[in-house]
Amino acid sequence: MDADQEQDDLFRCSICGVAEGDSSNLTSQSSLQTNTTVRCGHQFCNSCIDRELARRREFPCPICETPVKKVTLSTRTLDDVQCEKDTSWRRRVMKVFNKVEKDFATLREYNDYLEEVEDIIYSIVNEEPNAEECKTKIKQYEEAYRTEIVIRQSHRADEERAIQDQIAAEQREAERQKRDYKEGEKAIALAKRKFKQESTEVLLGEREEVSADLVAAQMQGYRNELKRQREGKATATNFVSPRVREPDGGLLKREKKLDRELYRKRQAAGGGIPAGSLTSQERNWNETVSTLFERIRNGGTMPMQTR
Repeated sequence: MDADQEQDDLFRCSICGVAEGDSSNLTSQSSLQTNTTVRCGHQFCNSCIDRELARRREFPCPICETPVKKVTLSTRTLDDVQCEKDTSWRRRVMKVFNKVEKDFATLREYNDYLEEVEDIIYSIVNEEPNAEECKTKIKQYEEAYRTEIVIRQSHRADEERAIQDQIAAEQREAERQKRDYKEGEKAIALAKRKFKQESTEVLLGEREEVSADLVAAQMQGYRNELKRQREGKATATNFVSPRVREPDGGLLKREKKLDRELYRKRQAAGGGIPAGSLTSQERNWNETVSTLFERIRNGGTMPMQTR
């Protein structure tokens, strides 16, 4: 119960006890201001502030006896003011005491250096008795080691710039990968539509077969096959050709010109034409007719059909 009462008193005027937002028939809605002096932080309503400051330049806080001045009053809380003050002084002190771990022989010396810097910041922010001494120490250190401080600041700026460049490069790479992925998805969708369209045309007899590129893409997975085609790599399919015995004379060289008879035999065996297609049947029929007429011209007899 006492803790709740103390918490509630933090948001009331330390003089009259009015809470923020309270109003009556005689007064408008109240707003509180905080005495931002360290070790005080108590709040006062505008009415009490105007009344007290009209009689004197400052008045003591009725709770902690800390002097309250017009310049120390703010609508923000003491925590907000202290946080802003800590951030400001920390930035100023770290700009001067900017040594890094590699500047020390041991880690213990580096930790002692960081502890000393934190003590300086704490003393100034919280207005300790040695606060002015710490401010003087900062000025003397800055004047004595100005050149080294500037060099370390330059190195720190270079490191931050390198980090920013790396982040920008990673963002560009991520955007490129995202763009490539979208283009790949579009290419896959287009390849699927073409494969479906050509398959339908084959079933309707409008074309002999589906394009070899689309068949390879469909068998291996559209994404990998299309990527291989874009990069111009060698074709790699999942088809396994039948193993045949090598002829006695060895494999035919590309430089050797094939004679007409061997070419016709290879075509008759179905080389380059799918079996069962219209082209294959038409070729077989033409081959049969030409063979019969050749036998007749050479004086041969046509075979008789038996019943």
